[in-house]
Amino acid sequence: MSSQTVFAPWTDPTQKPLIRFQGVTKRFGDFTAVDNIDLDIYTREFFALLGPSGCGKTTLMRMLAGFETPTEGTILLDGQDMAPVPPNKRSTNMMFQSYALFPHLSVRDNIAFGLKREGKPKDEIHARVEEMLRLVQLQKFAARKPHQISGGQRQRVALARSLAKAPKLLLLDEPLGALDKKLREETQFELMDIQEKTGTTFVIVTHDQEEAMTVASRVAVMDAGQLKQVATPPQIYENPNSVYVADFIGEVTIIEGTVRKDGEVYAMDWAEGQPPIRIRSALDLTDGSRGYVAVRPEKVEIHMQKPEDDNVLRGKIIDIGYLGNLSTYHVELANGQIIRAQNFNTERSTRQTFTWEDEVWVNFTTACGVLLES
Repeated sequence: MSSQTVFAPWTDPTQKPLIRFQGVTKRFGDFTAVDNIDLDIYTREFFALLGPSGCGKTTLMRMLAGFETPTEGTILLDGQDMAPVPPNKRSTNMMFQSYALFPHLSVRDNIAFGLKREGKPKDEIHARVEEMLRLVQLQKFAARKPHQISGGQRQRVALARSLAKAPKLLLLDEPLGALDKKLREETQFELMDIQEKTGTTFVIVTHDQEEAMTVASRVAVMDAGQLKQVATPPQIYENPNSVYVADFIGEVTIIEGTVRKDGEVYAMDWAEGQPPIRIRSALDLTDGSRGYVAVRPEKVEIHMQKPEDDNVLRGKIIDIGYLGNLSTYHVELANGQIIRAQNFNTERSTRQTFTWEDEVWVNFTTACGVLLES
């Protein structure tokens, strides 16, 4: 068993955050883009700001970079108020989705550009550029121009250039958006590796939940300028704090009903003539209040015969998504509610156990769903 300590400075009250947002609001005229946000980000974190377009994540990042000024509140970097510090004097660097490489300069000169502007000695620049080329594994391509290398390699040049000045903080604005799916997945792991090697704090803005969940130590889910939940990827996936977060992250079925305490669990009446759904929860809900059960498809089992188990529901398969390693079944319940169930395709066979229009049973245990208030 590994003796490595788990990286979680946010759980240690003695740790001081590198970045601190205190009551930060940003308004553009009548529109509030960021609404009274308090947030701490720690040194060496790979932190993701995640949310749909227009949720305020890019505005939050632009304020951190110094391209926008908060309407209200304070942003501290390493204990220093950033308000009077212009963007070029901050120990931050920003990598844009477009990469913004100079087409007439070689890979080496693109990486060296910021260092030359700072007037660093030539031998120091050369040593740093070589170090960056090794870090992003582009030594062989150092003399090429940006149009002579692939999209993924251009992305690495932009990353090397951003890291060359050894910023305390690197801001990444949708950095993988221009890459195809396979290359994007490969690059996510490269980014994580580079972040770990350099020890630089990374803050990434993305609308891609899979990307945020893969790379980040913690994720802030945003909506309408507010933080909905800030937690580690497993916490956000397994213990969302609201219907919005549960619905935004991954595939999920959300069933609405009326709850009542029933011994050690809550029972939720959700459809006439149907057995109640029983869920374990630490929430303190009053009998008769509205509740929502969120359940992930991999937690739902599907059967041809009725099982002896908790939360057994009858339905009909109306859709099947075959994804190679697994199949997702959309099962319509008696009241028209669709519940998703997943089966791993462990055997190499083209014959499917379940097919369209099959009458089936689905079930999930009392610990597999999450009870939410709203």
